[in-house]
Amino acid sequence: MSTKVEIIPEEFQITHPINQAHYLVNGELKKWEGDSTKVYSTISSSEAYAPTLLGSIPGMGEKEALGALDSALNAYDKGQGVWPTMRVKDRIECMESFVKKMETKRDEVVKLLMWEIGKSLPDSRKEFDRTVEYIYDTIEDYKQLDRDSAKFQKHSGVYAHIRRGPLGVVLCLGPYNYPLNETFALLIPAIIMGNTAIFKPAKHGVLLITPLLEAFQTSFPKGVINILFGRGRAVAAPIMQTGKVDVLALIGNSKSANALQEQHPKSNRLRLVLGLEAKNPAIVLPDADLDLTIDECIAGTLSFNGQRCTALKVVYVHEDILPEFKKRFTARVDALKFGNPWDDGAQLTPLPEVDKPAYIQELIDDAVEKGAEIWNKKGGQHFDNYIWPAVLYPVSKDMRVYQEEQFGPVIPIVSFKNIEEPLDDMAESNYGQQVSLFGKDVYALAPLIDTLANLVCRVNLNSSCQRGPDVYPFTGRKDSAQSTLSVHDALRSFSIRTFVAFKDNDLNNETIEQLLEAKLSNFLSTDYIL
Repeated sequence: MSTKVEIIPEEFQITHPINQAHYLVNGELKKWEGDSTKVYSTISSSEAYAPTLLGSIPGMGEKEALGALDSALNAYDKGQGVWPTMRVKDRIECMESFVKKMETKRDEVVKLLMWEIGKSLPDSRKEFDRTVEYIYDTIEDYKQLDRDSAKFQKHSGVYAHIRRGPLGVVLCLGPYNYPLNETFALLIPAIIMGNTAIFKPAKHGVLLITPLLEAFQTSFPKGVINILFGRGRAVAAPIMQTGKVDVLALIGNSKSANALQEQHPKSNRLRLVLGLEAKNPAIVLPDADLDLTIDECIAGTLSFNGQRCTALKVVYVHEDILPEFKKRFTARVDALKFGNPWDDGAQLTPLPEVDKPAYIQELIDDAVEKGAEIWNKKGGQHFDNYIWPAVLYPVSKDMRVYQEEQFGPVIPIVSFKNIEEPLDDMAESNYGQQVSLFGKDVYALAPLIDTLANLVCRVNLNSSCQRGPDVYPFTGRKDSAQSTLSVHDALRSFSIRTFVAFKDNDLNNETIEQLLEAKLSNFLSTDYIL
């Protein structure tokens, strides 16, 4: 879809490319003097279609990577650093300072979300606002965690003062589809728990970090957060090879996670916090409310063009209702509005990856060659930077679209007669994040829910799969995740229970009383944060 520059609203036009020439290490915004990589958007700003130059980012390598690692190690200082030993109240104040500065950058970040990854204006605003809310919720949950720890326990004549302590240095790598929200869902809890961090943005959605660099620099002690730019192989691999990283926090795919783990010489010491790929199914039972089901399946399969780990990536439909489902679902898919992110009502937007339309076409061609049909009239139609969603049926297990996480606009449909068919497929799958279950008969639903809860980590009843609300658990089985991410659980994923213990005797009791009265220890404290 070619777009004339004059119809782009003025506030969203790219007038000056952002040439990101600074990176954050050891509390300094250092000037980058080396090679840079140009950043293009697949959205055109000219009448004749051409990718739009958004700016450039540093192409860093091993030297800068190891410099950032040294900065994080020095800030942690074997657990003696200012940040890991700081009072919880003071760390919270730093985070509050950061989020207030972040809020002033909303318009800049939202604009870059649209241009860099093609996310619609409402969804870009939602991602920013949700991230800010996530930070405030994390602060409140951390306060409560500290309140619950401000006490002593006694068992078998031994007192214990139990808190959660930091793990050390965290390498944080986020995804391109939620380059702000999901990245910060790793970074924020990691930092607030007293860890120090090295953060490298994803391959797309990089420039939107630029407006936040100064907020990071001025809100935290030096070395607590270090931000690098460049390819993962050039930056992340050298850091992992040192064996000095304590936590790998990554949202992406299992191949990347495995490759980075293998770089670490002491993987037994490496804590993993991973949000990985999924192949979430929808199961449509014969008594499903089709109006509601189709609404949810449209949202589940095609929100942000299906570029979500929580997207519905295969739809199982009972054969009794397949004809009606086909007629209504395909009509809805073809009626969706394609446009640029700022266009009113745009539900399908340009794909950020240049090669994604060709990849989706490969999946379609493979499926058709093996017996599938394109159900909808527009399926597979190409624009300059897009391919129209194709609804494919019948889909069999030998097709790539069944086996691979498509992460884009193509929808495989599988019919079933016996409920054991989708259940067996899910049990055999490498993935186990979520499922959407559509139906009304409680006698059919009850045993299904009991089984599905043991195959995935979230069963969505008559609802599409999703991550939020962020206070709920977000995890997965098998290749889909390791550790749990939510406001509550992420604080625990990036920390470890540690405690001071002492036998109940006069000397210890007197010593502890004096320690508490003197308020010399930030760990041993019964202060209550309001």
